Amino acid sequence: MSAKPIKIQRSNIDFLVQLKKNNNRDWFNERKNEFLTEQANIENFASALLTGLNLHDVIETPSGKKSLYRIYRDTRFSTDKTPYKTHWSGSFKRAGKSRRGGYYFHIEKGNTFVGGGFWGPSPADLKLIRDDIAFDAKPLRDIMNDKNFVTSFGSLAGEQLKTTPKGFDAGHPDIDLLRFKQFLLIKRFDDETLLGENLLQQMGQAFKDMRPFFDYMSSVLSGDANGE
Repeated sequence: MSAKPIKIQRSNIDFLVQLKKNNNRDWFNERKNEFLTEQANIENFASALLTGLNLHDVIETPSGKKSLYRIYRDTRFSTDKTPYKTHWSGSFKRAGKSRRGGYYFHIEKGNTFVGGGFWGPSPADLKLIRDDIAFDAKPLRDIMNDKNFVTSFGSLAGEQLKTTPKGFDAGHPDIDLLRFKQFLLIKRFDDETLLGENLLQQMGQAFKDMRPFFDYMSSVLSGDANGE
């Protein structure tokens, strides 16, 4: 008898849809056991993602359960005071200082995706990345033009400057890359895929397709000005 595929269940999504309509503590507390049941399936899904990641990367996150973000929102500094998130999400941290980048997954009706990269590079890291691009952008462009990269992510995502970054020439041939302030890879999935039997495999493949980009960035950010 074949093993039952690990997948997102419709009930996992239905709970979020109802939570979005009833985002208050009374409703949630009355359904806390239901929430725990749905969350347990998400933990199993995350554990399977982690198993796949560990086949081609070294991950510090010890378990699928530990990868999950809490459903409780921090509303202290937000104008939106609704107490609960209306999505499932989690992340996996790569092990060691030399392995840069991280993996993120987000499960929500109409907004399911995986992401990875560098959301808020420090000024020092951003300078290292830009200096490397300015010196020779070919390694990064080769990665971005690779068939697997284009199929999974289309192009590099992230916030960009509208002007030229300080210290660089507006006429630089790679000014389009030098303007990036964030360096993100994002792959989205429609709702049919979300509830299908191949989501786990497709998310895992997208994570694997991030590796050349992560390896490039890790080399840039763990070296010195001489590339050592």
